[in-house]
Amino acid sequence: SSARMGGIWLASPTRILCFSFHIILLLQQTTGERELKFVVAVFRHGDRTPIVNFPTDLHKESEWPQGFGQLTKTGMQQLFELGQYTRKRYSNFLNSTYKRQEFYILSTDYDRTIMSAQSYLSGLFPPTSSQIWNPELLWQPVPVHVLQKSTDQRLHFPLSDCPRFDELQNETLTSNEFQNRIQPYKDFLQTMAVNTGLELNNLKILDNFQLWNTYDTLHCEDIHNYTLPVWATKDVINKMEKLAELSLLSLFGLYNREEKSRLQGGVLVNTILNSMKQAANSTKKRKMDVYSAHDTTVGALQIALNIFNGKLPPYAACQFFELYQESSGQVSSYLWNNKERYSIEMHYRNDSSKDPYLLTLPGCTSSCPLEKFAELVSPIITENWSKECGKKDKMKDIFIGFDVAVGLLFIFDLVLLYLLYHYGRCRRRNNYQDI
Repeated sequence: SSARMGGIWLASPTRILCFSFHIILLLQQTTGERELKFVVAVFRHGDRTPIVNFPTDLHKESEWPQGFGQLTKTGMQQLFELGQYTRKRYSNFLNSTYKRQEFYILSTDYDRTIMSAQSYLSGLFPPTSSQIWNPELLWQPVPVHVLQKSTDQRLHFPLSDCPRFDELQNETLTSNEFQNRIQPYKDFLQTMAVNTGLELNNLKILDNFQLWNTYDTLHCEDIHNYTLPVWATKDVINKMEKLAELSLLSLFGLYNREEKSRLQGGVLVNTILNSMKQAANSTKKRKMDVYSAHDTTVGALQIALNIFNGKLPPYAACQFFELYQESSGQVSSYLWNNKERYSIEMHYRNDSSKDPYLLTLPGCTSSCPLEKFAELVSPIITENWSKECGKKDKMKDIFIGFDVAVGLLFIFDLVLLYLLYHYGRCRRRNNYQDI
């Protein structure tokens, strides 16, 4: 009996150790570190000069060193700092030196966005070791690819030449959602028409950018210490900012957001999603795509994803999308049918003094499985943008016209052959009878 008891005491610790070892092994396999696989960044350009002035503006374009719509030295510094932040954030992911196979940056065809991209790259990829070509200049050229204005259907929003979107904008202006928001500002808009010299009816139509541009002009002048009109008090500028925010929201959302997004921001969502899917399903070396664009680009993108905070994206605001490959141990592989699992995280950086905000796609978790992400955004993605926009297919019209022309020519030939046969036969018969 004592021997059997001794045997039990000898066996139990062994079993416990073996069991513990298996539990630890399984936990290690299922809680291993996730791996970052791909990143997309969409940012607004840096500080710039005004786009336009208004009739009563105290300052003319000639007072700005490079004219309207140009990146300032402050803007260059903002994007340089964003590049440095990106380098720090992804120091263990991006190569320490620039490699063209891993990185791609695309810009709209505006001086300010191209220069912002260049400033960003100088902070992201300062040359090191063998890449230093001038010891007195720690900078290296990195290619910035540009979308031509005439063909840009990806970054410069609102996308133009879309009749259905124009219809939606007209519907928005008369919608209860819009009228309820604009009503408290009716008297203010009348006063602004007098102060700025702009037409009241144009100020009421927020999607023509007149009010937004006027606010933007005053904002730029204030930042750069230009004298403001006496009527441009802090309260007035705050109200103009609220109306500019309403302009952005009503442009891409507020009314019939989902259909608007299919014609606008959803186009960029689809581009980003396809990049993520490709990164998950291929062995290509590309690690990061970057887009240098505008406040309307960031706004259209966020409104499409329903993650917009209602505020105008500030200069150098950046929306990050990160694709992670989750750990795939024995247990997780069994549960997920031996498929590799990927997830997407979204981070929004709109304040250089704070860490980016982790955003959550409605209906999902902050770390959203790739398949779930694709499912949730499918309502804002169109397979045929031109068709949904109500655009006529020019090539189709050409082919139809060609078919009609061939058909008419064929009928003409038949009629001609009939006439030749009929009258030619009669003429031959009459000539024979005369003989």
